[in-house]
Amino acid sequence: MLCYATQASQSAELKGVGRSQKTLQLAIRPSSLTPHPSPLISQPLENVPAGKVNSSLLILHSSLFTLNSSLFTLHLMRALLPLIFFATFYLGSSIYAGDFYKIPITVAFMLTSVVAIIVSRGSLKHRFNVFSRGAGSSNLLLMIWIFILAGTFSSSAKEMGSVNEVVNLTLSILPASMVLPGLFLAAAVISLSIGTSVGTIVALMPIAVGIAQILYEPLGFTAAIVVGGAFFGDNLSFISDTTVCATQSQGCRMSDKFRTNIRIAAPAAIIAFVVYAFMSHSVENANTVPTVNPFKVLPYLVVLVTAIMGLNVLIVLVIGTMLCGIIGMLYGDYSFISWMMVMGKGIMGMGELIIVTMLAGGVLETIRANGGIRYLMNRIMKHVSSPRSAELSIAALVSVTDLCTANNTVAIITVSGIAKDISNRFSLDPRRVASILDTFSCIMQGIIPYGAQMLMGGALAGINPIEIIPHLYYPYLLCLFALGDIVLRPRKQVKYDSAEA
Repeated sequence: MLCYATQASQSAELKGVGRSQKTLQLAIRPSSLTPHPSPLISQPLENVPAGKVNSSLLILHSSLFTLNSSLFTLHLMRALLPLIFFATFYLGSSIYAGDFYKIPITVAFMLTSVVAIIVSRGSLKHRFNVFSRGAGSSNLLLMIWIFILAGTFSSSAKEMGSVNEVVNLTLSILPASMVLPGLFLAAAVISLSIGTSVGTIVALMPIAVGIAQILYEPLGFTAAIVVGGAFFGDNLSFISDTTVCATQSQGCRMSDKFRTNIRIAAPAAIIAFVVYAFMSHSVENANTVPTVNPFKVLPYLVVLVTAIMGLNVLIVLVIGTMLCGIIGMLYGDYSFISWMMVMGKGIMGMGELIIVTMLAGGVLETIRANGGIRYLMNRIMKHVSSPRSAELSIAALVSVTDLCTANNTVAIITVSGIAKDISNRFSLDPRRVASILDTFSCIMQGIIPYGAQMLMGGALAGINPIEIIPHLYYPYLLCLFALGDIVLRPRKQVKYDSAEA
């Protein structure tokens, strides 16, 4: 319409045709844009200088374009409102209550889900369909299967005494002052071997809880040791999903990415290990360690060995649960019926975790469908002007995307194409780009309270995931070293041969 009005005004300028006046008045409706008729429109077109007509039309076009852009930006910002509401409500309510652990995270996500559906566009049925698509995605349902089997295994192992036996074995081998740093080291090695942080947390968190109870350490502290160590391997392992996605998308070899990544991760892990050792140097065993029953250690030993061998985590948990049941019945710890009841109790204990996971999946899918992630990406891209800012923008993109998806693998897949374009434009080293994608996605995934790892850790430890966050020394150190490597590292041109990648 604006283009047509401009053509009409040019015709009026040349020929003075009265029809153009009608066209101009049609294009610029005082009733819809201004409260009173414009002086320009209220007088005959032939009495108005041609330059003033063109100038007014340009101003109108610019104003309408700005209005349209503002409305579009407002819509995209509205897409992020659920995330803003969650952070504001949870933080504000916790401050008001005077305790960050009093507000149930299930209630916070329930209210956030309501906000997400309200601010979405389309019919009510369409909004619920979008939400349900996220809450019932295949990746999320697979995670729920892991939660259910983890509940059966952990409750079965605890009831038949396997957890206590493993803790006693650990305390009999290591001095008390080295148990906590040893726990971090074990989490790092296991996650590096199996390539999954969730599997590592499932295997080690019950042991960490037992150690915390014997050594009188806060549960949030020992849980954070396991979660932090689990992300060391998630970031570096050759068989981790994040490593595969990052290297394949940027066209570099896994070994090259590992060498680039380890220079950042190793110093952070070493410092975290030293910090844990320093903080526990005065820890002493509360009691004499009893004799260990090797048969009751067997379920955990089998779980760790089969996981390191690369067996699927679902199969690993089924094997571990079956061993717990057989050994527990042989030693009279429970009958077949009571074992069923123990497993049912373990599954019910995962109920809150499953509810939060599904609500979070629905909220994050709503944000994605409404363009919230795209809006954040566009805002970040505006600040890219140099190789250093390009690397920082890639780190910000994958971090923000993980914040909105709560899945580091999905975050890498989402921004990998943009990261590749930025890399080509500023001649970045593909090894560094792959390392940045993997590292910062793991950092963000390791500290958000609604990520699968934090929810799993909190559920197995019986605490609010918020209690874990203050003690996540390794992710914080990793973030510090990763940012320092981008900001302080000297720039140099590197030609990378990806022919063998």
